[in-house]
Amino acid sequence: MRRVIIATGVVLVVILVLATAGCINTPTTKNTTKSTVSSIYVPGQAVTNPPTPTPQFVTEVTPYETVRSTVVEAVPTEGYSVFPIPSPVPEDLTCLIYTKKQTYTYNGTAFTFNLQNPPMFIEYSVIPTNITERVIASPRTGSKSGGDYVLSYSTYSQYSWFIVTIRNKTTGEIYLEDGFGPGKGFRDYTKGTIKVLNRDDILVEFKGNQITATAKIWVKPLGNFENLQNLTFQDCKFIDVPRNVIDMPTATPTPTWVWKTTATTKVTTQPTIRPN
Repeated sequence: MRRVIIATGVVLVVILVLATAGCINTPTTKNTTKSTVSSIYVPGQAVTNPPTPTPQFVTEVTPYETVRSTVVEAVPTEGYSVFPIPSPVPEDLTCLIYTKKQTYTYNGTAFTFNLQNPPMFIEYSVIPTNITERVIASPRTGSKSGGDYVLSYSTYSQYSWFIVTIRNKTTGEIYLEDGFGPGKGFRDYTKGTIKVLNRDDILVEFKGNQITATAKIWVKPLGNFENLQNLTFQDCKFIDVPRNVIDMPTATPTPTWVWKTTATTKVTTQPTIRPN
């Protein structure tokens, strides 16, 4: 019995000592704000939500270039068929390589070109010298108007001409020659196109008199030039000329007719009266 009392007293003494020393603390709850950034806890930092990115449903790219087709579909008709027009071939594209505008007075100019992929197209337009001519015409039979008529009209001078000559550069052989010049046996159209088909080192001559002419030379870049990626042309287009020489009918000269009556004097003869 005495041992039990002693053991109980020892236990009470131990508990009293520990309580007095503060070794046993009652847990307390603190109001501390917690935030988590990248799963790392930072004590005392306020919670901030990261910005929400705008959703991207498409990807921006360069716009697609649509190639327009120039093919014309055939349209069924009664009695005959209409065939579609083929699209131009890129290899047939011609580009402007030379332009010459000059007023000619019995003089000329020339240039050479090694044409390996014909055709070459020479487009020209001219401003010829105009003159006024007068012709006397008699009235119709039985006309009572009296006197002759003077017919005045404007036309091209026979000394106004422009000739394009294509020849072999070495031998001088003429392959083609055409242009403007009614007085020299050529046409009187002020615009035209010449098609050169000779694959050769050619010499092109422009000659004229009393005229101002503009000539443009077109060839295919492919086959006639090297390093096409380094070349820049002023203008390019597709030219469809079926014949070697094409004139522009719209440029046909139209004379202006002016009728004037010449002054005439009518003489009346009186009979001689003899005395009786």
